[in-house]
Amino acid sequence: MARTSFLFRTDPKTLDAFRRWADDEFRSVNGQLEFVLRKALRDAGRLPSENAPSDENQSDDDKGT
Repeated sequence: MARTSFLFRTDPKTLDAFRRWADDEFRSVNGQLEFVLRKALRDAGRLPSENAPSDENQSDDDKGT
């Protein structure tokens, strides 16, 4: 999976709380942010589950054509 970086701005209190949360779960702040975002996207139905076949992996029969 290719990674892309971007700038994320937040207030110091939020960042401090996030750092403590990441430390509690033995993750880096970056890893925790990615974990939380992925979970929120999956829960909102905006990110397919990792077990679901992608369109690229489906045969024509599976696509209904």
